[in-house]
Amino acid sequence: MEMRQEAREFWEGAGAAKTFTHPLDAGLLDTYVPRDVPVLDHGCGYGRLTAELVAAGYADVRGADVSRALVERGRREHPQARLAHCPALPLPFADGSFGAALLFAVLTCVPGSGAQREIVAELGRLVRPGGVLYLSDMPLQSDRRHVARYEEFAGRYGTYGVFETPDGGVFRHHEPDHLHGLVRAHGFVVEAERRDTVATLDGHTAERLQLIGRRQG
Repeated sequence: MEMRQEAREFWEGAGAAKTFTHPLDAGLLDTYVPRDVPVLDHGCGYGRLTAELVAAGYADVRGADVSRALVERGRREHPQARLAHCPALPLPFADGSFGAALLFAVLTCVPGSGAQREIVAELGRLVRPGGVLYLSDMPLQSDRRHVARYEEFAGRYGTYGVFETPDGGVFRHHEPDHLHGLVRAHGFVVEAERRDTVATLDGHTAERLQLIGRRQG
């Protein structure tokens, strides 16, 4: 999977300096992600959540990200975390290598539907039958600020919910059915769904959608 050049440049530059805020949900984590299975944090950025999992007692956690700058930052800030720079798919792991995979605020950074399908398909390959995909991402928001951004950029990108930020980022918020469909299409059955409000990269708040998908055999 190739990332658009402008998006790649953003995450090697301005995006690599940002403080990520999308949090783990301890209740979902404890219920659905056993501590004794290998866990992949896909789109790990600078390893914030990878390190949190290690600190929480997860014994075998790997992080992977397309951004060299973010991974290098993570190796400085979280030397205890195992982070890999993986600029393209497939990832360098065998089929069924993981009992769980995290996909946290990753699809919002990938505006193209085809690229999103490639990511979730790859996690379907890597998560063993019976394992889980813990997806947390941004649904379409209904407040005036977000709606104005969606409407401004819908013509340029051909997808309602895609928008640009002043520092050069391109992001996407999703119809919940779109996220459900991605999970189902690649071998997962949704076992849990939860919504709450979280801080965003730009200092605002937004609703997020969390899904737990169980990999079918």
